[in-house]
Amino acid sequence: MPRYLKPAIFLACLAPLANLVWRSLHAQLGANPIEKITHTTGDCTLTFLLITLSITPLRRLTRQYWLIGLRRMLGLFAFFYGTLHLMTYVWLDKFFDVHEMVADIAKRRFITAGMTAFALMIPLALTSTKWSIRKLGGKRWQALHRLIYFSAAAGVIHYIWLVKADLKKPLEYAFVLGVLMLYRVVAWISVQRGAVQKVEVSEG
Repeated sequence: MPRYLKPAIFLACLAPLANLVWRSLHAQLGANPIEKITHTTGDCTLTFLLITLSITPLRRLTRQYWLIGLRRMLGLFAFFYGTLHLMTYVWLDKFFDVHEMVADIAKRRFITAGMTAFALMIPLALTSTKWSIRKLGGKRWQALHRLIYFSAAAGVIHYIWLVKADLKKPLEYAFVLGVLMLYRVVAWISVQRGAVQKVEVSEG
């Protein structure tokens, strides 16, 4: 990977936040600033989750193996924007009213799905270090990080249940997630068939 590429991508990942801050300082967030911040941070969270999931297929299909060096950073940006999304709800929308938030989670299923998506990202963020990989072992670490599939799915469901009427954008996210998951299923089947063929050849 070129030395300048990772810092450039890091700065690009901060662009949505910088845009929000700039528009906030210039009173350009529209009639409902909290809603704008909520939607923007939510979109960024889902986008970075899907980009993170796309790294493995892109790496294998293009044979650009250096892409794997970006996956951890992109996943942490998904968690970062997910945290901003949650804090917008907790701080700006509910003003830390725990009782109201608990009632919201119980009554409004899209909030339950969103909270589930965020909760599943927490262990991923906490174990994103090389030390965690060594401590857990490669196989257990990989198994744990498959939680990203469920987090992304919960995030898409959260979005679908939120909008109710105009489903175009959340269904676009659902389609991309479906393609990425289908790729993994096909790749897994291919590996299993290859393993069976090797056994048959060795036995023959």
